[in-house]
Amino acid sequence: MAAQEQPPNGTSSNHELDVKKLHALPSEQQDLYLLTFTADLARHVALLDADGASAHQIYIKKELFQIINLASPAPTRVIRNNLGRTFAGIFGKGDRKLLFESINELVGILNAAGKTEKDMRVKHAAAYCLGAVYEAAGDSAIGLSPLAATSLLRLVKLAQNHAGLRATLFKAVGKVFKGVGTSADETVARDTWKQCRSICASDKSVLVQTSACYCLEQLIRHTSFFDNSNDFDKMQTAIWKTIENSSSSVRHAAASCYSAALVKNYSESAPVDMPLIRAKTMKKKNKKPSDMDGDEDIMERPGSPAPKKSATKLVFTMSGLLKQLSSQYCRPTTGNRARAAIAICYMKTVRGLGEHVVEAKYADIARHFFVDVLSNPTIVQNRYRTLSTRKFVAVVLDTVIGREMLGESGQLNAARFLVNDILKDYPQVLKERPEPSKQTLIGTLNTLSSLLKSLGSATNVIADACRDGLLQVVQHPSYTVQVYASACLRSFVLACPLQLLPSVTVCMNSVNRELGLLGGPRQSPRRCVGLANGLSAVLSTSTMQPLHGSVDVNSRVLSQATTLLKSSSNSDLRVSSTQIQVAWVLIGGLMTLGPNFVKIHLSQLLLLWKNALPKPLNRDNMVQRNVLELSFLAHVRECALGSILTFLEFNSRLLTLDVTKRLATMLQNTTMFLNTLPAKKTTDDLSQRLSPALQLHDFDLMVRRRVLQCYTKLVELSPAGSSEVLLQTNLLPFAVSAFADPDRYTPSSLSTAIASSAGTFESIWDVADNHGFGVTGLVKGFDIQPLPGEQDTGSRHHWVTRHGPEATIDRTLLSPICGAREHDSISLYIGKSSDELPDPPATEVVNSALQLFAICLPLQTPKIQESILEQMTSFLSANSLQRDTNRKAAMMVNIAVALLSALKVAVKETKSAPGDLKSSAVEKVMQEFLHVFVIQPDPYVRNIAGEALGRLCNSSGNSLTTTEVNYLVDQIVANREPNARSGYAVALGCIHSQLGGMAAGYHLKNILGILMSLSNDPHPVVHFWALDSLSRVADSAGLSFSTYVTSTLGMLAQLYAADTHNDESAALASSNLEIDLPSPAVISRCIDSTINVLGPDLQEMGKARDMIMTLIGLFTTETDHLVLIESLKCQEHLSLYAPGHMDFPVYVKQLQSAVESNSTQIRDMGIDGLHNIMRRNTEEVIQAGDAGLEDQLWHVLDRTPDHEVVRNIIRNWLHQTGLTDTAAWVQRCHSILTKTKKVAETEEKTESRPKGGLEVQDEEVAGFAAASNGPGHDANGTAQTSQELLKWQVRTFGMDCLSELLTMVSKEATFREESASVQALQQRVADVVRIAFSASTAGVVQLRIRGLKIIDQVLRLFGKTPDPDFPEVTLLEQYQAQIGSALTPAFAADSSPELAAEAVNVCATFIATGIVTDVDRMGRILKLLVSALENFSSESESAAIGDLRGLSPNAQVMVKMSVFSAWAELQIASAEQTYLVDVLKPHIARLTPLWLASLREYARLRFEPEISSMGSASMSGSLDTIYAALNRETLLKFYQESWLHLVDAIASLIEEDSEFVFDALDGKTELSESSHSKSDNINYRHEPSAFFFVLFGLAFEALAGRPGDLQASKEQILEILQALKKILRPSVAGNAIYGEVVFSETMDMLDRLVLTEGMSVQTVIVEIARNLALGHPSARRSHGADPGDENLSEDIEQLFELTKIMILVLTGLVPNLDDSKAGVRHDLNEEAVSLLTTALSALVDSSQVFPSIIKKDLHACILHIFATILGTGSCQATVVPLTLPILKRFLTSLTAHASTESDTSTQLRATLKRFLAILKHSQQRDFEAALACEKNTILATTVLISSAAPAFSPNDPLLAHFVAALFDCLGNRLTSKVAAGCCRSLLLAPHNTNNSNSNKGGGAVETGLAAQILPQLLSFLARPPPVDGLADTRAALAHTLVAFVAALPSSAQRLVAGKLVVPALLERVKSEPGTGTGTRSETAARLLEVAGADEVAFRGVVAGLSKGQRGALEEVLRDRGEGGGGRRGVVREEVEGPRIALKMNF
Repeated sequence: MAAQEQPPNGTSSNHELDVKKLHALPSEQQDLYLLTFTADLARHVALLDADGASAHQIYIKKELFQIINLASPAPTRVIRNNLGRTFAGIFGKGDRKLLFESINELVGILNAAGKTEKDMRVKHAAAYCLGAVYEAAGDSAIGLSPLAATSLLRLVKLAQNHAGLRATLFKAVGKVFKGVGTSADETVARDTWKQCRSICASDKSVLVQTSACYCLEQLIRHTSFFDNSNDFDKMQTAIWKTIENSSSSVRHAAASCYSAALVKNYSESAPVDMPLIRAKTMKKKNKKPSDMDGDEDIMERPGSPAPKKSATKLVFTMSGLLKQLSSQYCRPTTGNRARAAIAICYMKTVRGLGEHVVEAKYADIARHFFVDVLSNPTIVQNRYRTLSTRKFVAVVLDTVIGREMLGESGQLNAARFLVNDILKDYPQVLKERPEPSKQTLIGTLNTLSSLLKSLGSATNVIADACRDGLLQVVQHPSYTVQVYASACLRSFVLACPLQLLPSVTVCMNSVNRELGLLGGPRQSPRRCVGLANGLSAVLSTSTMQPLHGSVDVNSRVLSQATTLLKSSSNSDLRVSSTQIQVAWVLIGGLMTLGPNFVKIHLSQLLLLWKNALPKPLNRDNMVQRNVLELSFLAHVRECALGSILTFLEFNSRLLTLDVTKRLATMLQNTTMFLNTLPAKKTTDDLSQRLSPALQLHDFDLMVRRRVLQCYTKLVELSPAGSSEVLLQTNLLPFAVSAFADPDRYTPSSLSTAIASSAGTFESIWDVADNHGFGVTGLVKGFDIQPLPGEQDTGSRHHWVTRHGPEATIDRTLLSPICGAREHDSISLYIGKSSDELPDPPATEVVNSALQLFAICLPLQTPKIQESILEQMTSFLSANSLQRDTNRKAAMMVNIAVALLSALKVAVKETKSAPGDLKSSAVEKVMQEFLHVFVIQPDPYVRNIAGEALGRLCNSSGNSLTTTEVNYLVDQIVANREPNARSGYAVALGCIHSQLGGMAAGYHLKNILGILMSLSNDPHPVVHFWALDSLSRVADSAGLSFSTYVTSTLGMLAQLYAADTHNDESAALASSNLEIDLPSPAVISRCIDSTINVLGPDLQEMGKARDMIMTLIGLFTTETDHLVLIESLKCQEHLSLYAPGHMDFPVYVKQLQSAVESNSTQIRDMGIDGLHNIMRRNTEEVIQAGDAGLEDQLWHVLDRTPDHEVVRNIIRNWLHQTGLTDTAAWVQRCHSILTKTKKVAETEEKTESRPKGGLEVQDEEVAGFAAASNGPGHDANGTAQTSQELLKWQVRTFGMDCLSELLTMVSKEATFREESASVQALQQRVADVVRIAFSASTAGVVQLRIRGLKIIDQVLRLFGKTPDPDFPEVTLLEQYQAQIGSALTPAFAADSSPELAAEAVNVCATFIATGIVTDVDRMGRILKLLVSALENFSSESESAAIGDLRGLSPNAQVMVKMSVFSAWAELQIASAEQTYLVDVLKPHIARLTPLWLASLREYARLRFEPEISSMGSASMSGSLDTIYAALNRETLLKFYQESWLHLVDAIASLIEEDSEFVFDALDGKTELSESSHSKSDNINYRHEPSAFFFVLFGLAFEALAGRPGDLQASKEQILEILQALKKILRPSVAGNAIYGEVVFSETMDMLDRLVLTEGMSVQTVIVEIARNLALGHPSARRSHGADPGDENLSEDIEQLFELTKIMILVLTGLVPNLDDSKAGVRHDLNEEAVSLLTTALSALVDSSQVFPSIIKKDLHACILHIFATILGTGSCQATVVPLTLPILKRFLTSLTAHASTESDTSTQLRATLKRFLAILKHSQQRDFEAALACEKNTILATTVLISSAAPAFSPNDPLLAHFVAALFDCLGNRLTSKVAAGCCRSLLLAPHNTNNSNSNKGGGAVETGLAAQILPQLLSFLARPPPVDGLADTRAALAHTLVAFVAALPSSAQRLVAGKLVVPALLERVKSEPGTGTGTRSETAARLLEVAGADEVAFRGVVAGLSKGQRGALEEVLRDRGEGGGGRRGVVREEVEGPRIALKMNF
């Protein structure tokens, strides 16, 4: 809580009580003022350090005494607690100068005269403070302790009438002794001992008894005076009396006290020869038997001057210690409450002894429970005792010892002991080891079952022994043992899935053997049934682990069962009954396989059921039958109905209208059968009983139970429209008579009847005879079991219900009924939750009847509803009930539950049809019922009635609500009886919370007023329930409550401070009631509700917030768990709404201490709180908390490995910091593998960091040492007490985190080149490999799989990374040994198919990555793959991999697919990694057909409709075909994971054109030596290859599937398309793809993908479209042949579709292409540009194969696209330069046959026009990229004209227009260079063309253009325009002209040209005199080039020059000559090179 003030410096002004101000306040506010003052004071002291506490002592002490002595208001409990905390704070932390003074003052107050009430309250405060002072600082005030203790005890007499004060006194005395410890005074101690003993057994006040027990416990713990047998005996007598108490808190205190004595005096070194429990012989000198094994923090005990007569020292061995408890537990006179308390005492003792002792002595403890407790005759002969004891033993052995205390190895040793030392002794083998008793076996099996669940896969070590033991015990003659053994077998098979097939096989063979013996002399019907149950239980697991089941076995079991049913009629009655039971049990087990299995056999099953449940014959016929026959008939029906129930549970999908109708008829027949049974259903003649223990009456009950259960299920699941079928029967009366008929209930045992008539029972709940007068088992205290299909609102448990092992034991007392597995063997596979065992059949009948009533009543007509309810009324008022009050109570509970459940259905809280209960008559009857129930003295019935009234108002609406609220309010005013008032208050709360804020707003003020006044009622029952309702009203009213918040808060604070509202009140009755209904808890609940009402407004409302903060601060100091849970909730909500006002570090530390709590609920609340605040920033929370928070989380996970919230916290944290803090996470995951388990007893918390040895320099060695973590390697870890690692589930989760981290880093690596996380991981790669290695060699399969998965990820991530130190090798090369070793165990005999499959994967990744490229060095990794391939390539039944044999068929498929997939990966990788070609070469021919076959199998599974033909027709195929649907879901998964690899591999082979691929594709599997040589041309074919449609179909389906179905993920889409691209080539596809339907579907899908997917996908699709267009049949026909018209239109359609795809891509990239204003989807980045050019290029390619008729349209379209791109600003920089070559290619292809008259010419002219328009537009510079656009347009136009010249006429005005524009650009500095280049192209164009088309001799257009350009060029060169910056251009033009001369064909032409060019060059030198020698030397070079081109012509030119020109020429050449030797010949040689270059340079 935020401290509002800092500790004052030196002064204590803030903390002075202003007494005047206090007394000036009105009296009701004085308490609150004092409350806040003391709370602040306590908080202030809590924040002080040691010096501060010493400095402030004087002031604070003064304040404290001032408050203690206040006359008014005298301090109440909360204020006393604050004062005590403050005292403890100043003396505990500070120096102790004032200690004596304070103690004396307090003792003075205690001893002062005065007996008024005020004096008593002052003394009360002083007594509490004295206790607190001694607890904190007693060791400094030993001398005063006798005085203090006697003063306290003296007051006890005075306090005779003040329960709270008496309790405080004893508590304080206890604290005195606790503080003083061994230095206590013996006489005072003995007085106290005596007084406490008598008080704890005799006082009437629960609180006082509890405190007296506490005081005794402190005396035992902290003094040594009572460690002798006499005192122990006396204490024991007192405790055994106390422990019978009805209040659980007294029982717990007594148990705690007794267990303290046992634990303290436990020793293993007691002499062995003592038969006595107590050591009479040990003398004083043997004082300290040992150092107590270090398991208890025990004070030194010097010898004491105790009286000599009791000098026998107490020492208990383990067996003696346990005997103390069991001898009392098993006394016939011990009551049930005492037994529950002794169970708690066992629990506390075991915890006190500590983990080591318990682990070491597990065998003794377990045997003690099984033999001394469970098998004791007193317990065994009473059914309720047997079952409750079984439950208690389970809680202690399974929960406390098995789950909480034992670590993994402890659990394993325990399981080993149970199997080898108990189960293996049945049946008896050795004479000296007697057979264990039935109860021993039941206990053992139950415990073993729980251990197996915790251990999971770790059980594999003892799997064989375990299986053998269990399969023996399943055959035990006792039915109970059989059922428990079956349950244990089921847990076993779930833990070790590989044992499924062996177990099933053994069971099946044994069943067959035993059935064969039936009817013979060695028959054992019981054994058959046991084995059948075992077999069913095991079979029912196969859906949970489909890998390990076997279709073959299932089908054999079914046929066996049907054969039995058919043949049973031939046997005698008893044999027949066994056969039928076995058959139906087996069928029931098979029903769990689900609809895929069952539907095939449904018609057969319906027939079998119909025969088993026929219409009964008439009544007379039944009367003639004897009891044995009737029992047989009932038994047969019960068995058949059991299988129907499992059918309904697991196969609701198959319930059609017809099936429902048939089942309803069968159930109807069965009810008729039950009605015909005779009234007398018992017989004493054993020969007339079907089973010695069961009467006809029992069979009747069991059938009834099944009928009701089946009906409930059927009505709940029934398909729409079937309600008429179900409801026309006599269902409701049948159900009602089951739970409300006064006379139709099983009479209880004689003893119960006697006790009942004597009025022994306080309430129906205490009957404890496992029957309870027919009361329902759905009510346990305030908890009501949910209906089937009820929505989980989180209110499964009432908030008062406590949880945890102790509470489980106490809750057993809440019901007279105890569940057990043998009550219903079907519970083996129809599990409710694992803790709830089925109730006895009679109770189960009531439960099912209630549920059926609830679902059916609302569906009836109002008339029927009314008559049914009237019948219930008459039942309840029957005369017989006046004598039988207990039956009446039971009926009331049943009827109340019935009404509540029916109303729940009506207000739609369940999934059932709601119907309605709205007719006024029905409402009236219900109201009358509930008004009676709501004022019953039984609080549980009141609770049910209140809930029902709330729902009744909700269902019926406003008018009823108004009358109901008014009625309740009037009754509260009139009826003063506390039970009635509390019932009405509950009802008001329920009504408001059911209706919610809006509907109930009208009544809010009224209801609140009443509840507020009832909250002030002094009677605990009234104010508790009123406050509870108040919190419900606040919760449901929401914001409309906010106006009442301040008044409510004030009232709550006052009530919290008042002594009437807590257990320390003076009145005895109030105090006792308060203990079980703690007001502080319900007040804290109300505070939470107000916090939620205010919500974020808390930040503004300072006053209310301060009050709330103060109260929460006080709640956190309470001891009651309920209050603590509520205070954590309050804080959690505060941290949501007003985080700024909380002290964050303090809150985190509080959550931390909550996480350490022993209470599961508090721990979970703490974890939830942490989860909420860690969502934002985990690191921040970890920093704010105390050290070790992270370890705490791991240890919580270690205690409950499946704790989802903790896992989420860690996952969130990983996602937040995984990439920023990678190295730390690697370290964290490493430490989880090596972290050791925390042990409870070591007092000083040693943080279990990873062990020493990791600091060694050579961390490699250390790492492997730590990884193997043998218990011996820790030399220096002395502080650590445990060598045990965390449970494997936690380590597995750690590996999952590491794997997730690697996934995150890999993703990061694909997006960023140099990401920090990849670097960090690369540095820790050694650690990661080490972690993976140690995981993959662990003992548990799951860990190994994770280890291999991580290796796989590392290989994929770093496989190609070079080693930073030695770049020539890869980073992972040094780890290949570890990786190899990690793979070895995966193929061992103890491996599993999943592991082998993962290992095969890793092998492939390793080879494919290229860490080792030499085939010879791949060693065993390659060998593994090769041998796996050999094993799985032949279709053998028992394929094995390595030593792993005996795989189930499904597992074989899984491993086979992973092998094929692995090879496929290698094939795919071989495209890049050439060394793989050698690896694959020997095997590829074998692989290809296997891959194709697998793909065909996948296609079959994927697309064949489920086989749903019901008849036997389908039964003729092979098993796999018949049950394809059953396996389909399992197998599809394996194929799903690998099919893509296979398709890719085949595609890559097609690409390589390897021959056998085509053979395999055609289904030619024999590998013929290829004699035919390969033909060069592409293999075109019309027919597709045999496998084409399989490949194509799979790919198509994956791309087109529905989302969420088996549709491809984003990454896969790309892979599939790439494979598709390879498959869709003519050599594979033939013409199949162009078939009408196939083609249009494919196009639709590609269109969709283009529009929805990213660019990488679009690129592949464009390539596919291009290939399809080029391969189109119309394209392949010779162009000359004219195709028939009928084909043409379709061809055109298809080609258009293909080009449409390309154009779709382009419109997505180029703005302005489509008319819509949608804008483009992608920015033009690198990827987009490459996609754009690909698409354009594809479009141009496709245009060439179009039929001539429609070519023109496409051409126009393409030209438009080019023009648009050219005119688009954003395309200028990147796109246009790349599209020009494509444009050139396109134009060249266009003009091959073009002429000036053709359409093409028109199109091109239009294009030229458009280009010129674009040029003009760009020259206006209106947009950003205008300049670039201008340059690009000149280039494009040049390309257009030069490539498509034949299409223009030479005198086309457009050309002249262009030339003009070109010279404009030439004269512009910015565009001049580009223009010069264009001029060059155009000038040289005729001669380039000439090279290629010699026949044309240069096109007219080109020549014409050259003619237009040349004169302008010469003038530009000779007389340049006056613009700067054109020198480079002129140089380029000079070059061009020279090249022009050289290019001319004849010498004469060259002469003419030279005469034009040379003068122009010389003129240029003249016109640029200022530029110096640069121009001159350049011109010289040009002239020499002209000379070099044709010497003769050059001479002619020179001859024709004028004199001045010639002079200039010589001058230029001379300059040049000086530089480099002037002879022309030389020059000529020099310039040979450039000439060639020039010619090539276009």
